[in-house]
Amino acid sequence: MAASPGTPPPATPRRKASRHRGEGQWAKGHFTPLNGNEQTKKDDDGLNVRTRIETIYAKRGFDSIDGGDLRGRMRWWGLYTQREQGIDGGKTAILEPEELDAEFFMMRVRIDGGRLTTEQLRVIGEISQEFARGTADLTDRQNIQFHWIRIEDVPEIWRRLEAVGLSTTEACGDTPRTILGSPVAGVAENEIIDGTWAIDEIQRRFIGNPAFSNLPRKFKTAISGSPQLDVAHEINDIAFVGVDHPDHGPGFDLWVGGGLSTNPKLGVRLGAWVPLDEVPDVFEGVISIFRDYGYRRLRTRARLKFLVADWGPEKFRQILEDEYLQRKLTDGPAPEQPADVWRDHLGVHKQQDGRFYVGFAPRVGRVDGTTLTKIAELAEAHGSGRLRTTTEQKMIVLDIEESQIDSVVSALEALDLKVNASPFRRSTMACTGIEYCKLAIVETKARGALLIDELERRIPEFDEPITININGCPNACARIQVADIGLKGQLVLDGEGNQVEGFQVHLGGALGLDAGFGRKVRGLKVTAAELPDYVERVLKNFQAGREDGERFATWAARADAESLS
Repeated sequence: MAASPGTPPPATPRRKASRHRGEGQWAKGHFTPLNGNEQTKKDDDGLNVRTRIETIYAKRGFDSIDGGDLRGRMRWWGLYTQREQGIDGGKTAILEPEELDAEFFMMRVRIDGGRLTTEQLRVIGEISQEFARGTADLTDRQNIQFHWIRIEDVPEIWRRLEAVGLSTTEACGDTPRTILGSPVAGVAENEIIDGTWAIDEIQRRFIGNPAFSNLPRKFKTAISGSPQLDVAHEINDIAFVGVDHPDHGPGFDLWVGGGLSTNPKLGVRLGAWVPLDEVPDVFEGVISIFRDYGYRRLRTRARLKFLVADWGPEKFRQILEDEYLQRKLTDGPAPEQPADVWRDHLGVHKQQDGRFYVGFAPRVGRVDGTTLTKIAELAEAHGSGRLRTTTEQKMIVLDIEESQIDSVVSALEALDLKVNASPFRRSTMACTGIEYCKLAIVETKARGALLIDELERRIPEFDEPITININGCPNACARIQVADIGLKGQLVLDGEGNQVEGFQVHLGGALGLDAGFGRKVRGLKVTAAELPDYVERVLKNFQAGREDGERFATWAARADAESLS
């Protein structure tokens, strides 16, 4: 395996340093920081900021925080400064960072594989109520996020989280982020292979490890042995997708180089089959390539997807095998097309052990501490001690006896957590938006909840799979490019020429083996006020013009501009 560097690694003396700065690749001898972010990381490892938070900042308050820590290294511990209230979206790109900062933080709790015990969920709910003004959002990376966190309270929050086996370590920053996992790993009847051991081993070996705490940008991982392809593997930096090899049995198909934001790219298969016990080593090889060869000159080109696009899958696999694994990988098959168009595990499903799991949907991932505490109590009252979060901003209660199903469903529905959800509640996703995010231009969460209500009222008979993803800025945290209807927040002009919140529309994106990015219809933008009318209109056009069995994405790819506007 590659040597484990400090900053930068001693693993690459085989190459002479070059005077040409190139892309800032360490493996080519380009160690001089080429931007402020790289200098900040060279000055001090982000992992070290925890000591300053506990011994200085939490005692002296927000004004004592060093600027490099505040807007840089604190992310290594899951902390982002929160947007100051009342600043409209027109000022997002104009004001200096310190003008956008409130004296509060978003804190992201890392939930690898989406796995929670009822005890852990109860602690999260209590922290939310005591320290976060009740806030707690489910994210599309299986995490839970608090808002309104004071720096003075951070050490106590960490103490409570870590007491039940949770943490915020590297939940943000240029680090290996939360590892996505099938929310029904080790549970589902139709599972190909359970990736839980690999998630735990990667977490043990690499999370909080200084050898991998200075990457060019964030590094996103997904591991799932579900045939439903339930972790959005196409848009992660590295993904292990469950497959059954004709000669070697169950294992994983290896994908690299996916990611969205303003320059989206789908991941590519390396054509390699990886057995479960080799997943951590292959992960180490790929993340080491990213660390050593990744582009550090421009932040906008620093994700692994750009290196993969430049090298191609054949060269990437060769370097992985020759320089990092020192062995050849086994060729393997591609995943099969999922039989179920729904991949969110919503509803009631039988487990391997004969018990059942129940998946439910809040509105656009927005919950609160009180509700989370009630979910934990509800699960325990019905014999369950385990829950899961999903990559679709949903949750699942595991291990329910058949005699308890109706009671569980009724109790969840009483909390407005839909088990038998409409397509709109089921598949509408929204990012944090301008309410708390400093990058956002428009409001998202409340608008998404309103859109769900309006569509359920206006088109109650609509029963087709449909994804509606709402993002507050161009960065695609809510995956707008791979939604049936993707809405990118921006300021637009209304009918009277006033600048108002609105959206650029992307239509016909998809994940799965037919993954692709939605099309932008020239000039198609809608104001926030017009959004329910627009979505209703385009969905009715789809109902009227689709062929038998045709999915929205396929229809949108062939429909004329008039039908889409």
